[in-house]
Amino acid sequence: MHKFDEMYTELPYKFFTDGEEIRDHYKLYDAWLARQPGDMMRKRREEAELIFRRVGITFAVYGAKDEDGSGTERLIPFDLIPRVIPANEWSEMEKGLAQRVTALNRFIHDVYHDQDIIKAGIVPADMILKNAQFRPEMVGVDVPNNLYSHIAGIDIVRAGNAQGGGDYYVLEDNLRVPSGVSYMLENRKMMMRLFPDLFNQHRVAPVAHYPDLLLETLRASAPPATADPTVVVLTPGMYNSAYFEHAFLAQQMGVELVEGQDLLVKDDFVYMRTTRGPKRVDVIYRRVDDDFLDPTVFRPTSTLGCAGLVNAYRAGNVTICNAIGTGIADDKSIYPYVPKMIDFYLGEKPLLNNVPTYICRNAEDLNYTLANLKDLVVKEVHGAGGYGMLVGPASTTAEIEEFRKALLANPAGYIAQPTLSLSSCPTFVESGIAPRHIDLRPFVLSGKEVQMVPGGLTRVALKDGSLVVNSSQGGGTKDTWILETPGHPTPVPGQSQSQSRSKED
Repeated sequence: MHKFDEMYTELPYKFFTDGEEIRDHYKLYDAWLARQPGDMMRKRREEAELIFRRVGITFAVYGAKDEDGSGTERLIPFDLIPRVIPANEWSEMEKGLAQRVTALNRFIHDVYHDQDIIKAGIVPADMILKNAQFRPEMVGVDVPNNLYSHIAGIDIVRAGNAQGGGDYYVLEDNLRVPSGVSYMLENRKMMMRLFPDLFNQHRVAPVAHYPDLLLETLRASAPPATADPTVVVLTPGMYNSAYFEHAFLAQQMGVELVEGQDLLVKDDFVYMRTTRGPKRVDVIYRRVDDDFLDPTVFRPTSTLGCAGLVNAYRAGNVTICNAIGTGIADDKSIYPYVPKMIDFYLGEKPLLNNVPTYICRNAEDLNYTLANLKDLVVKEVHGAGGYGMLVGPASTTAEIEEFRKALLANPAGYIAQPTLSLSSCPTFVESGIAPRHIDLRPFVLSGKEVQMVPGGLTRVALKDGSLVVNSSQGGGTKDTWILETPGHPTPVPGQSQSQSRSKED
């Protein structure tokens, strides 16, 4: 049985088949590719790398060194072959994303207020109240519009086979400080620069208005009765892995990029230091983890935040996006309950499926997991970046037995999932064009309404057979095309309007 490929109906790829094995939404692209000279793609890739390096589109890898021992900056590999999604598929995905993020925001509000979902016995109390991401400081605190995760990055994968089709699944919810949107925007600019003729042939939905939507979302979250809110982007500083993105988004929105030392709190109001004196700040788009935001409340040794910030926040004089305590909803132990949240808060059935998940704190699920370790992916509930994880099919017997001990010692610290057969997409690698596994991270904005640009960041595992798309482990990115239906362009909301280890998801 063949795995699902986004472009081809058969694997391995068979070129020059007159489009017989090409999915309809890729046929124009396939015909264009067949007309290109043999060395064109390699030259275009070299051009892209040169431009990205010149612009400084890099990320940092902690603890890594280049071969010459210099620094940790990396250029994220960019693949020239786009990931194409037809409009009807995106439309259904968009509805499912809006539904999911709405329910998650309702859940976070409930957790810090009435806790109805606990009282109803749907989520066990200790999974929330004893969770490391639960912030008691937020209990009873009202936030504007009851919104906590204004910017969410939802990781989507497609699994299935060529004959039966591929179904989309949510793999992970990133609700604290999701990163990657700058690469989505820069990838599109690069593709339009390198291949303008392709955009003349395809009706690709635009993404360039994301910074406008983001600013609109942030301004809409300002404290009530704020006539002309001042927005800032709070960064841990230039040594953070996603610093390029922090600076990029601040510049694109036309707002100030600040560090903790640039802020001060007086009488429960937040100000930024300027050459003309203190200026009041109404909305902080923070790219700093909870633990580092306020040394008087969280980590006392942190210099990344601002003393007194939490008091100003609790007083309702400043909005922090995303809200403090949002992490309670993107913990891997909470993820299996999201379909029940959608039913509980919205009275609806989920439009996007979860990956089947075994909660190892439950005796029955633990027993199943222990009996099937060689076939499962087992994850630490607080793990990130591929750490604290067992991929059974790729592990030795000794590694499995070692992991079994850790699982038995702390079953509540783990979940397990089947090993998915992720979809692949044609990718330009050293050997030519070959299938590589991908995922998709759409960025969902919650303000007066839930909005998103059509598409997201497609991440690609560049190693043959690898399922790891993370950039810190050799993954790359692709431009994501949502093809508009002729006569029905994708609406563009708002188009008429004008050294830290802080973790980003």
